[in-house]
Amino acid sequence: MPRRSLTRLYKDEFSNYSLARFQQDLLAGLTVAAVALPLALAFGVASGASAAAGLVTAILAGLIMGLLGGAPYQISGPTGAMSAVLIVLVQRYGLEGIWVAGLSSGVILLAIGILRLGRFIAFIPAPVISGFTSGIALIIFIGQIDNFLGIKTPASETAAQKLIGYFSTSFTPDWQSLLLGLAVIATMVFWPKKWNTRFPASLLGIILATLLNWTLNWSASMIGTIPRTLFLADRLNISNIPFNNLSDFIAPILTITALGAVESLLAGAVGSNMTGIRLQANQELIAQGVGNMIIPFFGGVPATAAIARSSVGIKSGGQTRMVSIVHAIGLLLSMFLLAPFMARIPLAALAGVLMVTAVRMNEWGAIKFIFGKRFKTDMIAFTITMLATIVLDLTQAILIGSFLAGAVFLNKIASIDISVQEVDTERLKQKGIETTGQCRHVRVAFLTGPLFFAATGQFNEAFADLKETHALILSMRGVSLIDTAGIEAIQRLHERLHRQGGTLMFAGVHDSARQMMNRGGLVKTIGEENFFWSSDQAIVEAERRGCTFC
Repeated sequence: MPRRSLTRLYKDEFSNYSLARFQQDLLAGLTVAAVALPLALAFGVASGASAAAGLVTAILAGLIMGLLGGAPYQISGPTGAMSAVLIVLVQRYGLEGIWVAGLSSGVILLAIGILRLGRFIAFIPAPVISGFTSGIALIIFIGQIDNFLGIKTPASETAAQKLIGYFSTSFTPDWQSLLLGLAVIATMVFWPKKWNTRFPASLLGIILATLLNWTLNWSASMIGTIPRTLFLADRLNISNIPFNNLSDFIAPILTITALGAVESLLAGAVGSNMTGIRLQANQELIAQGVGNMIIPFFGGVPATAAIARSSVGIKSGGQTRMVSIVHAIGLLLSMFLLAPFMARIPLAALAGVLMVTAVRMNEWGAIKFIFGKRFKTDMIAFTITMLATIVLDLTQAILIGSFLAGAVFLNKIASIDISVQEVDTERLKQKGIETTGQCRHVRVAFLTGPLFFAATGQFNEAFADLKETHALILSMRGVSLIDTAGIEAIQRLHERLHRQGGTLMFAGVHDSARQMMNRGGLVKTIGEENFFWSSDQAIVEAERRGCTFC
């Protein structure tokens, strides 16, 4: 489909827009706001920033990215995957690290969208994405154990080190925090799904835990003051940007960029399947870029499109991007109206929300399919990516995942099937093609698959023994791709046959492969007269020439 401008997207969405459709958007937006409120607070804390930072991020992302997004159903904000990356950045570089990396990644995302390179993000294999998602889920879960138990253990570079630390150090859990966290988990697990669309279980769990902590006068740690402003005291200033040391942030910038792009486009794919409306990927990346360039100056954290919130908006009957706008306004009103109540929310309650969210964010259907069907390559890619995510830092995991993506891709396309057969004169006669049957040393090789550098070894091995082969016909109807290495392999095969007095002929060569062979001088070397539409024509021509090479 051709790329559509933002103006055209607006025209398609809001043509015939009516009061009834606005009412649907209004109800859907308020429903999404109810779902997003506890998540925004929780992901703000999980990012190493503050609950207020998460709330500001959700408001600005809903407004900016919603207005500029590539589809009517996309709703953006702080997410679990992003928080797992950001907590590491805070430990290493402080809040300035989050802001600088978020701003820089926004610039890159904007450039990717403007240059229309969004389609390349989709090249990452599903097992790698699933493994990365599961690794991030583990990071989120492990990262909330402290708040869930009401304790404070030493910070660690990786989730694996943090988990091991719980078994090597002694601590005493706070039973009040533990009970509050369990109350939230129980509410989210046992609250009926049909009721969840009307009143989110996560919001109910937080309300119950807060009231319990408040009325019983328990001492569980709480969020603290929520500023009633979009301009937080801690925010990025131009004067604070370390322009001389930006090279130190290259790895985290690339990590946030890759994660933001992948998660946004995955959310778009889910939304597209639910609505039938195609995401304009490049416009979405432009929206993500602009949003992440602005949010740091308000004190927020990097944001991306959220699958859960977008799905809730669709299921609630949302029609246009007004759902995202209404959801943002709802969160803004909650900041001013509910700030005193939100300040009393126990951290253990947010930990319970994040733990359940972490378990649910795993792509269980994909995992069951990969391991249930025993796809070995996909199982290895999934496991290595997941382990790299929790054992190493996320930047290294992204690099390993990208390497695996390339390796899995090459492994799947590098195989070329070559079937070498003697000429079957009986089959030709059944097709009405008369032959003399005198040419006993003509072979036809049927090639299926790309003939490029990774497949040349298999190609050379298939034609290692050419004794008594005086005419070899390469049927290349199944070869849609050939590179310079493939041309060189064919050239060497031609030279070997020529030295023993034989001829190399071709049948069914694709136009793209023929153009590449022509550019490489192969057509001129072998001769136009040795290229045919079908292998049958090549055999008949071989006999017409008198089978002089037999």
